[in-house]
Amino acid sequence: MSMIRWTDAFLNLLFPRSCAVCNGSLVKGEESICTMCNSRMPRTNYHLQPHNEVEQRFWGKVEIERATSYFFYTKGSDYSRILHQLKYNGYKEIGEVMGRYMAKELLTSDFLQNIDLIMPVPLHSKKKKARGYNQSEWIALGLSHGTGIPMDLNVLKRVVPNSTQTRKSVFERWENVKDVFQVTCPESLQGKHILLVDDVLTTGATLISCATVLVETSNVKVSIITLAVA
Repeated sequence: MSMIRWTDAFLNLLFPRSCAVCNGSLVKGEESICTMCNSRMPRTNYHLQPHNEVEQRFWGKVEIERATSYFFYTKGSDYSRILHQLKYNGYKEIGEVMGRYMAKELLTSDFLQNIDLIMPVPLHSKKKKARGYNQSEWIALGLSHGTGIPMDLNVLKRVVPNSTQTRKSVFERWENVKDVFQVTCPESLQGKHILLVDDVLTTGATLISCATVLVETSNVKVSIITLAVA
């Protein structure tokens, strides 16, 4: 056994890697979730369906090209653990892994056609500092790694440190993200098609606020993807 393989085996013995969904041990070649849980994941496959349910959530609110979510989120389900690990347990790396899983499936369709730039929904600098990372940024990173499409973290900014959307009513969610985003360098986006990335789609208020700022300040097209949809 080579030194690298021996070291990996020793580390796995001391710190066994486990599936984020079922907590079972991962084997060589598995990342973050085991093969069985991956195969059973409640995928939406909306990237294969024009005018799907996710796209319809944005109709009449902001002009987008297309939209999809990777899997269906149900509170308390085994698969909700992926989002909980990503957002609250500091397991940011799972976002990058899931982003690559998403990219692999998206590349078999036309969903990414003409996309120029991947852009995560930003956190305010104070919140990012407190959490240590932006979970949407890690998902976007995985998508960028898996597709080769560049990612931008500098142009779209959250300039108002609004409170969390959790436990807010639909109206409160809309008010909470009103006028909180800003495009700092609109000329750099002229004529581009942006893929806006977030972790979970609920009311869509945050994504609509982001997309609206992008569309209004630059001659751009916007498509949307989230890891999960409630």
